[in-house]
Amino acid sequence: MTGNTEVVVIGGGYAGVMAANRLTRRDDVAVTLVNPRPSFVHRVRLHQLVGGTGEAVVGYPELLGARVRLVVGSVVRIDTAGRRVELADGGAVGYDRLVYAVGSGSADPDVPGAARFALPLASLEEAERLRPVLDAAPATAPVTIVGAGPTGIETAAELAEAGRAVTLVCGGVLGPYLHPRGRRAVARRLDRLGVAVLDGPGTRVAEVTGESVRLSDGRGLPSAVTIWTAGFGVPDLAARSGLSTDALGRLLTDETLTSVDDERIVAAGDSAAPSGLPLRMSCQAAIPLGARAADTVLARIAGERPEPLRESFAGQCISLGRQEGVFQFARRDVALPLHVDGRTGAKLKEKVCAGIVGHLAGEAGAPGSYRLHRVPGGTRRRRLAEARRTGEALAPDATGAGAGTAASTTSTVEALPPTADSLPRS
Repeated sequence: MTGNTEVVVIGGGYAGVMAANRLTRRDDVAVTLVNPRPSFVHRVRLHQLVGGTGEAVVGYPELLGARVRLVVGSVVRIDTAGRRVELADGGAVGYDRLVYAVGSGSADPDVPGAARFALPLASLEEAERLRPVLDAAPATAPVTIVGAGPTGIETAAELAEAGRAVTLVCGGVLGPYLHPRGRRAVARRLDRLGVAVLDGPGTRVAEVTGESVRLSDGRGLPSAVTIWTAGFGVPDLAARSGLSTDALGRLLTDETLTSVDDERIVAAGDSAAPSGLPLRMSCQAAIPLGARAADTVLARIAGERPEPLRESFAGQCISLGRQEGVFQFARRDVALPLHVDGRTGAKLKEKVCAGIVGHLAGEAGAPGSYRLHRVPGGTRRRRLAEARRTGEALAPDATGAGAGTAASTTSTVEALPPTADSLPRS
């Protein structure tokens, strides 16, 4: 080929940074990362930012390779015919290849009063709005957190450890992903911290006001500050640009993460829906998806056939304040009885959070060094993807033990309920 191949990466989160760094493996590839913020947001630490126990921002110079050009701006449209991305300030950036990694954020809650009176927690800006509200509230003021996945649990523990009076409204099960043993460990820790956990039937939120939260069973909870961690969405950029998406708005791709509409576009992270079977929204998925997206682009530039996904999930780790945590082990994204809790769980969680930044910075210094997206496996997913493509009904044991059960099928296809509690967590 002659000259450089211009690759634009939209989104500077976990997937986008990994993809951008990895793309610099070839000297004839020029990489531009377009992101609305000048700094990287370490989203798994947003609850610490809100609780005043840590920061959630890392400077891009620490994470991006020297050959990645950063453009701070918001993309309003992808002009696929003209091969350029149009920016909110009226500018544009041309591309030969595009990586779509726009991530995810809060969705508008479909509960009366929630959009007006509840404060979401899925982005840096939302965390920065929430922090002063908490600081201004008296220490004894009741705080209600809606949603009991990792975001809700971690925020509840962080605030309770700081002395806040916290109620965690589950709307169902506490920590839906967790094995019952891991769930009990989380419940015990929250109880010791003084968190009132409301779970089971009747705990869905029916209405939010400026002073209270009303549940579906009629109970009213006093609430000076209501934090909403139930409900996620993805930007509508793909749909606005005329690209095919799933019902939530994630870009539809094949198993190499290539758009079903345009071979020059690949997707990664929370905004990707490979084969209509999106992976769990987490940094644990986003980073290897970023690496896979970059490998797909590089393979196509080289005239080679891209490899399909090989995703696996080791589990889920949740911080329970600064002193304790839970690491829930999993196999094929199904929680196992094995977990580690207490101080050891907290140390594992912290090691994972630090390791995330380490993976990104490591790829910046040595493009191509990251290898976790190449782990053996993926047979189960490939069978599901093929069954969806052909319309074939799988036998209960076609993809492994228990694949016909509702719980394991949900975990297999990694289709999540619409809760922000499954937003990028480690």
